[in-house]
Amino acid sequence: MNTFGNIFKVSLFGESHGACAGVVVDGCPTGIKLDEQLFLPDLSRRKSGTAGTTSRNESDIPEIISGVYNGFTTGAPITLLFHHQDINSADYAQTAHIPRPGHADFVALKKYHGFADLRGGGHFSGRLTVALTAAGVIAKEIIKPAHITAHLVEAGGSADIEKQITEATQQKDSIGGVIACHINALPVGTGAPFFDGLESVISHAVFAIPGIKAIAFGAGFEAAAMKGSEHNDVIINEKGTTKTNHAGGINGGISNGNEIYFRVAVKPTPSIGTPQQTFNFTTKTMDTLSLEGRHDVCFALRLPPVVEAATAIALADLWLQK
Repeated sequence: MNTFGNIFKVSLFGESHGACAGVVVDGCPTGIKLDEQLFLPDLSRRKSGTAGTTSRNESDIPEIISGVYNGFTTGAPITLLFHHQDINSADYAQTAHIPRPGHADFVALKKYHGFADLRGGGHFSGRLTVALTAAGVIAKEIIKPAHITAHLVEAGGSADIEKQITEATQQKDSIGGVIACHINALPVGTGAPFFDGLESVISHAVFAIPGIKAIAFGAGFEAAAMKGSEHNDVIINEKGTTKTNHAGGINGGISNGNEIYFRVAVKPTPSIGTPQQTFNFTTKTMDTLSLEGRHDVCFALRLPPVVEAATAIALADLWLQK
């Protein structure tokens, strides 16, 4: 499905090389000040243009279609459109019968019986994160004073991000990365046990981002090698402040008042400049796929605001339920 949320509902639509990408946000409270300018800081952070990102240049200016009147939310569904202006679909003509390794081309072909729009990845493309980011801007207004910050901490397995991007670019290859996310000023009590635990809901939203392969809260996988005496966070005052934060600010699926911290792993961009071997569904033989399109060497560079957005959307839905 393309919709997330129980009360604060976010529905994504569009394709990478279609007329536009967009989002419908339903369940937003009334009276939130909203105009195009509010979206621009996060959308600018997501845009391409820096070293290691695609040369595709979209304006990423949102058009507010509904749900806002005189600069404030009305309570009706909010619809935002991002019109596409820089498309070159010819670069993807061969992916309909020679699917890209590591991409969704093959599963899209099979699941949708050959009817899927595969240009630029179609509905599976990272292009749709522009709409997800915009929905997150609205969610951030709902969850104030809680605030979220995310940043890329390593790429290609190294903290020397610039070096790794330079080398991958020269090799006509791609690299992944690790993004760290911090949530502060979230009060105690957000979340629930088991299926609607705070980790569960955040993870559900974050995994909607194309290319996310893992998420780890607090000590994460390192917790498996720790003793209880090491991992347990000692409570040092009546507010529940802890001496350490191996739990990542969450106990029993519920926020404990400390900083919530998690990391996500982003895989390398599947589309690369180096020729790859894959199966040709027309000739029924192995074939060489050479791509000439415009792709990110490291898509993780553009994902911190998207991770923030997905997190904010999850928190807004839990917040409104509470």
